[in-house]
Amino acid sequence: MTLQPTAPAPASAGESIEQIGRRHVARFRDRRPDWEAFEDAKLEGFRRAQHRFIGAGGSSKHGDPTVIPPLGFTLSVMFVPPGQGNAAHTHEVEEVFFVLQGFLDVFLEDAAGNRFETRLGPWECISCPPGVMHGYLNASLEPVYFQVMLGKSRPAALHYQDEALRAAVAARPA
Repeated sequence: MTLQPTAPAPASAGESIEQIGRRHVARFRDRRPDWEAFEDAKLEGFRRAQHRFIGAGGSSKHGDPTVIPPLGFTLSVMFVPPGQGNAAHTHEVEEVFFVLQGFLDVFLEDAAGNRFETRLGPWECISCPPGVMHGYLNASLEPVYFQVMLGKSRPAALHYQDEALRAAVAARPA
């Protein structure tokens, strides 16, 4: 018995299954760490590297030919050295952090400055709802690797809480 697909053909119609398969596989060994994927990543205290797998994530580097083309979400792996993190920010879509190795201190913050903080370990995650200020810090002595997913194929750039970082993002060429 031959099973027939139940969904319509993908947008990659016209390509062989071999071509589709080759374009939709990304290996960690082929990813290059991008230490300047985000404006805040250029600053001490916020240093981290993005390894893009599906789409650009929140980096706005949408022209990267080495990634799997995003259809409905993005997926990256972040490397965060001890003592580093990211600046408080929001997105117009949900963002998920899923820890693979190490420990990551994460926070959510409301408009009044009230914070929820917790430490995530391997195989633990947090879902940051759209519009909720959030961020993280590697307060441990070991590096952290974690997966980041954004709920849109081409999300807008991060919206930083810090005005100087917002201005730097606005000044970036499109």
